[in-house]
Amino acid sequence: MHTMRELVKGIEVVGEEQFDCDEWIEEPTLLLTRFEYANVFHTYTDWYSAYVSSRVTGLPRRPLVVFLDGHATTVLEETWEALFSGYRFGKNFTGPVCFRHAIFVPLGYETALFKGLTETIDCHGAPAHQLWKNPDDRKTARLSEFGEMVSAAFGFPVDKPRTPDPTTDINILFIRREDYLAHPRHAGKVESRLSNEQEVFDALRSWVHSQSRCRLKLVNGLFAHMPMKEQLRAIQDASVIIGAHGAGLTHMLSASPNATILEIISSEYRRPHFRLIAQWKGLEYHAINLSGSYAKPAVVISRLKSILAKFGC
Repeated sequence: MHTMRELVKGIEVVGEEQFDCDEWIEEPTLLLTRFEYANVFHTYTDWYSAYVSSRVTGLPRRPLVVFLDGHATTVLEETWEALFSGYRFGKNFTGPVCFRHAIFVPLGYETALFKGLTETIDCHGAPAHQLWKNPDDRKTARLSEFGEMVSAAFGFPVDKPRTPDPTTDINILFIRREDYLAHPRHAGKVESRLSNEQEVFDALRSWVHSQSRCRLKLVNGLFAHMPMKEQLRAIQDASVIIGAHGAGLTHMLSASPNATILEIISSEYRRPHFRLIAQWKGLEYHAINLSGSYAKPAVVISRLKSILAKFGC
């Protein structure tokens, strides 16, 4: 069942005498249904769908969001509140509620971020100012603009891209991954994406400490234990972002346009999510494809060396 279609099918036209409201909501409101609401990647698709809906309808200010699903609150509501004027749960309405301006938001599954995984979207990211001067229908600044919106919502500047310099700290962010179920009521099997993650991190840390040509800094990206603002700060400060295939890499949407992505992909998760997001945002992307879930630390260090070479390291 497509929830939004079923909702639209249930719309009825009534006369003035039947138009009874216990509450009127005057501000523009996005009506939205979430599914995998505890997963960062899928929540990003919902944020992006809400953002695009606001842009397409030309809303002059941040709208309210009303969740039509029955899900509980998660830590990700912090970002919903930062991005929009606020949020409410439709399940908590106790009587008829009327909206002066309601917008039905497509499911996150219907956005390019998700549908692009199975459909070819021949598009590459480019700076907005470049496209203003030289329009190109095969380039887009939409994902970069969305990433800037997320960053700005948490108070970060969006007009000062970080350019790596060997004389200053070059941050290498290693996004750690904790195995979990995307939906608390999900019955699926949890599998590791990188079975020796700690070994790889320790090897990278030792190698970074042994370098003297550049001022390298390895950042331990324990995102599951960090507030959203600190996650975004780590992303924005990173010149290189390393991580196993996992939802945390979606944060690259807020990365500096000069950042480079290195994704470690196990044989069980040969999926194009983050290669495509990097392409649509215009980021340099590299991948290490594993034969299982074990990554040889020497291989990861070798790939990192080749990436850092462009910085003179």
